[in-house]
Amino acid sequence: MTFSLVARSDDGRMHGVVVASRFLAAGALVPAAEADIGAIATQAHVNLAYRPQGLALLRTGVAAADVVAGLVAADPERDHRQLGVVAATGVGATHTGAHCHGWAGGQAGDGWAAQGNILTGPEVVDALRDAWLGGADLPFAERLLAALRAGEAAGGDRRGRQSAALLVVRHGSGYGGTGDVMIDLRVDDHPAPITELDRLLAVHTLLFSRPDPATLLDLTGALAAEVAGLLTALGHPADPTEPEDALVSWAGMENLEERLVPGRIDPVVLTQLRTAVPHVPAPRTAA
Repeated sequence: MTFSLVARSDDGRMHGVVVASRFLAAGALVPAAEADIGAIATQAHVNLAYRPQGLALLRTGVAAADVVAGLVAADPERDHRQLGVVAATGVGATHTGAHCHGWAGGQAGDGWAAQGNILTGPEVVDALRDAWLGGADLPFAERLLAALRAGEAAGGDRRGRQSAALLVVRHGSGYGGTGDVMIDLRVDDHPAPITELDRLLAVHTLLFSRPDPATLLDLTGALAAEVAGLLTALGHPADPTEPEDALVSWAGMENLEERLVPGRIDPVVLTQLRTAVPHVPAPRTAA
């Protein structure tokens, strides 16, 4: 009832799963991933035990194909299951049981596995594959989502649309550096779930992406004075020469704290601050 892509980033540091289905909250059932270990999608007649059991096998260094073989061999309902697995290294693997509803099938290659059932046809999996392989220049999460969009454009789930999800893990890349879940977004029930997932990813990127060090601006001089004026106008009184404490206060209220860097300001944060007080013009000398 689903189409999905399980993948590893080219540098091996990220693993992810993207999925769409005409099924309520597919993201609650299908994906599982562990940083530096691998990722799994279990679908069709879902076996939730595949997720912890598969990750446990991957932790011991078992190859993706052997993980798939081991899980389905021990499952009397394997002919009704569909599964995709990617490990820390090597090619991915996929399984489609003989009794999965058609069209059903999958493909796999180095660092990826694409699969689906109750699809309009094999062109859906072909589109997942081609978009993934052709999207190497995209950031990892966007590359996964681009593949999902391609699968949908090729026909997707032949029953229609309902839910979509995106899961990405990377060691130490969770909120505040305190976990490994980098992105975990779900659209559980929506007439255009992939479009909505795209919107959520854009919001997530705005709020939680770490700033590019090359773009940071020194929070001094005229720029510091401008920032202080904007913050003061927003109810966060700031010293024109040292507005950082007030900036931290405002950014925390706006959920932009992940973009803060001591002594500097992210242009994304600056744009959000200027937008929040549109009637205060930016000085010509400001960045």
